[in-house]
Parts: sequence; C-alpha cells; structure tokens
Amino acid sequence: MRVRRWILGVGVAALAAAIAVAALGSAKAPAAQKAGYKVALVSDVAGFNDNGFNKNQLKGLNRAKSKLGVTAFPIVSHSSSDYQPNYNQAVHDGAQLIIAAGFLLGDTMKQYATQYPNIKFAITDDPVAAVGGLKNEEGITYATQEGGCLVGVLAAKMAQKMGHKVIGVAGGLKIPPVDSYIAGYKYCAAKAVKGTKTVVQYSGDFEDQTKCSAIAQNEIQGQKAQVIFQVAGLCGDGALKEASKLHKWGIGVDADEFSVASRILTSALKKTDVGVYDTIAGAAKGKFKGGQDLLFNLKNNGVGVGKISPKVPKSWIKLMNSYKTQIIKGKLKPPACLKGKGCPKGA
Repeated sequence: MRVRRWILGVGVAALAAAIAVAALGSAKAPAAQKAGYKVALVSDVAGFNDNGFNKNQLKGLNRAKSKLGVTAFPIVSHSSSDYQPNYNQAVHDGAQLIIAAGFLLGDTMKQYATQYPNIKFAITDDPVAAVGGLKNEEGITYATQEGGCLVGVLAAKMAQKMGHKVIGVAGGLKIPPVDSYIAGYKYCAAKAVKGTKTVVQYSGDFEDQTKCSAIAQNEIQGQKAQVIFQVAGLCGDGALKEASKLHKWGIGVDADEFSVASRILTSALKKTDVGVYDTIAGAAKGKFKGGQDLLFNLKNNGVGVGKISPKVPKSWIKLMNSYKTQIIKGKLKPPACLKGKGCPKGA
C-alpha cells in the first residue's frame, strides 16, 4: 500500500526530514544538548518556500536553533530522487535527529531508521506504525479532521446564505493527511446545515496552481459550489484565487492564508512549527518517545482556525466554537478518513 501511494506521488511535493547520527546514550543527552544537538530537516520537492507546510516546519527548526542552541541542517529536496542523497548528507553531517517533512518520505525514513538504529528519526503527518514501528522513530501527527470540521461549519453557513448548499474541495494527492482535512470538513458541514453537499476533486499535485484553479472553476461553475477549501499546498492557492475571481469564497490550509486572495473565509491551521519544535526539544533533552506518536489537536492548540473574514456573522463563529468545545470534551469526534476502500468501518 505504501509503495503504491509513493508511486502516485512521484514528482509531487511532499515534506520530508532527515538525519541524525547519535552515538551518545540517553545518559549523555544533556551533555549533547550543551554541545549543540544536531538536527536535520529534509523538505520535499516544494522546498521551504511554500506558503505553510514546509515553511512552518523550517520555522520550528530555526526556533529550536535560537532557543535551544541546536545545530540545524535544513536540507531541500528538488525532486523525489533527492530524498536518499539528502538523508545520506544528514547522516554524514552527524545529525542526531532526522525529521522528514511529510508523509511522502515515509519509505525513505523507514529505510534509514532500519539502517541506522542509533539515530533518531521523526516524520510529520505519519504515525510510527506506518513507517515500521521502530524504537528510534517518532510520529508527529495532527488531528486535522478537527480543524477541517470547524472550517466546514463556516463553509456550510456561507453556502446556505449564498443560496446553494454546495461546498467544494481542491485536494492535492489522495493521501491520508489530505483526506483527514476533507473528512472533518464534509462531516461537520453536513451537521451544521442539513443537506449540505461537498464536492471533491484532486489535482494530483501540490505545486501547479493552474491545476487547482481549474478544479475551483469546475466546482463553482459546473457544480454550484459556493466555498472552496484548498488542501493542496501551493497548488491550492490557485483555487483560492479562482474562487475570489468568481465572487465565491475560499478556505486556506495549514497556515493562515487570509492574504492569498480577496475573499478568504478563514484557514484550517496545522501548526507544524510547533510539532517540529516540540519534537526537537524532547529529543535534545533525552525525552524522545521512540516507537510512539506525538498528537497535536484542538485540545493542545496544535490545530485550529486562522483569521476569519469580518463578513462572517458572530452567530456563525459562536456555532463553530460550540463544535470546538464538543470536540475538546470528547462529545464530537469528526472522522479522520473518507468513506471508501482503505477507510475503517464507521468512518
């Protein structure tokens, strides 16, 4: 299954991180931190100049560099063929912790974590169980279905106001980190406004804005979508711009994208900078949770909602916040998976 999803992602942006040579035992971790704990972060082909996912992880690495005194190695991948050479570079540089910037680097990380058991490895957007379940691995995971749920509430209310209870999605690759956003969005939109329909298309790309622009145009003009949620990185910014051009609304992803276009309803936030920083801080202090996942959600402020348009009535925000409260209390559990093949029953 993992091999197939990587094949689907060939030539597509994803985030990855690499490296870490750790000859020091846990008893020596504090001394290692004082000497300058070495951390590498490997990007995907989108590099660190995207509008959020990779860029924010680099922010987390740089924050660790300034606040914790770690030695940072940000390594850019220009194509998927760079992943292995970049991990080799990280190992050669003596990195003690290698962070893969995203799901698509799972196979590469698993290979190196197996080959270098004394180096610590972590990956954004993938659980440890999916990359070997090794003791020198840690998953940096996000309950993005929760943020997707909240923006779905606002999308449904806006679509209802505009006269057509249809909302859209411009997705990148059909992979779990993308679908979790969509699943929460779709579920809570239908719950907030009965009869709301969610139309979804995938560009197969995280970079080419023209592909996502075309999706937005199709969903708006062909299927009457009133709001477009982009879950496709830089590609998705094309969808936001197209939605604004057609006098509809857009919802950003991962980072606050309020300034990307003129009609942004809000953004679903994934605080990857926090995830990377916390992972580094734990490892540098000898508290690396090998074989386990770190989970960032609404309760610990790891996901959330960005700036909201002043056009949104306070009553809608109050409704959205009621969903947030229910999720935090465990009374509402948006699905993290879309129905279909490979999705657990009941999702």
